[in-house]
Amino acid sequence: MGQLAKKIKESSYLGRELYYIVLAIYSALINRGRSDRYLIRKKYKRVFGRYPDLSNPKLLTEWIQYLKLTDRNPQHTILVDKYAVREFIEQRFGKEYVIPLIFETTKADDIGPEHISEYPCIVKSNHDSGNYRIIRAPEDVDWKALRIDCKHWLRRQYYYCSQEWPYKNITPHRIVVEKLLQTREGKIPNDYKLHYINGELQFVYVSFDREGVNDRCTYDAEWNRLPLVWVPKESYRPDMNTSDVPCPKSFEKMKEFGAAVAKDFKYVRVDFYDVDGKLYFGEITLFHGSGFDVFFPEKYDLIFGIKIDKKTCVKHLGKPHKLNNELA
Repeated sequence: MGQLAKKIKESSYLGRELYYIVLAIYSALINRGRSDRYLIRKKYKRVFGRYPDLSNPKLLTEWIQYLKLTDRNPQHTILVDKYAVREFIEQRFGKEYVIPLIFETTKADDIGPEHISEYPCIVKSNHDSGNYRIIRAPEDVDWKALRIDCKHWLRRQYYYCSQEWPYKNITPHRIVVEKLLQTREGKIPNDYKLHYINGELQFVYVSFDREGVNDRCTYDAEWNRLPLVWVPKESYRPDMNTSDVPCPKSFEKMKEFGAAVAKDFKYVRVDFYDVDGKLYFGEITLFHGSGFDVFFPEKYDLIFGIKIDKKTCVKHLGKPHKLNNELA
């Protein structure tokens, strides 16, 4: 959409509305009449410079695309719904591990200081990815602009952006306001993303000190540093994975809960926060980076990909070409 579109968005409330309308039309036009398989292959080639092998996947990024096309378990819709998953976590692990809820609504016009009673907080939608707003104090917010953003979030269908099937059937679309977790120092806690293959923990990807050095660090199940990062291609920096991240106090509990979730998946990412030793669930992610993040070094794409049990995976899910034979 470019810099001009961003300037229009920030120019006025009308500009903000027009920006979202144009964005929706643009997204619909580029995806119109295209199958999931076609769009996945096209984007994969744009990122990696080659088409994914979906008939005989070997790389982890290829397996994630394969799973996007074949795994149609209705339970997964609950897991990616940022509101419904709260009940799932509470029932299986306990309410104390769920981030406190301040407010939820299906109407963007409800978002305002009259309904949000606690600060700091984070505002997001239950069916989207990447769109959120942190509010530290009510006087710091342009509430009208935020409501326009929320209307766009409610209209947006993330499935058509990512081809991640579980998002397609989330209903109703909601705006969710949760307490913003903070450490004693007032910092946003580190985000610990535990990656599992065949139910076994492979590595922990840490979003470290987001408001400071903003590093990405990777550790194994025994908290030994691993020489890799898995990030969007445009986000990679050579100085990543250099911060010294202490092992979180709740790490053993993270691994216990993560394994309980991961036992039913070929691949899954389970996220946690440790707030001064207090554990909270973050989210359950079935397709990290939608399968378009890049390993640095790239050899780890194969190292982790070949760990997936191909025979049982294909037997259970079937081959993607059975869903659609369309070629790019």
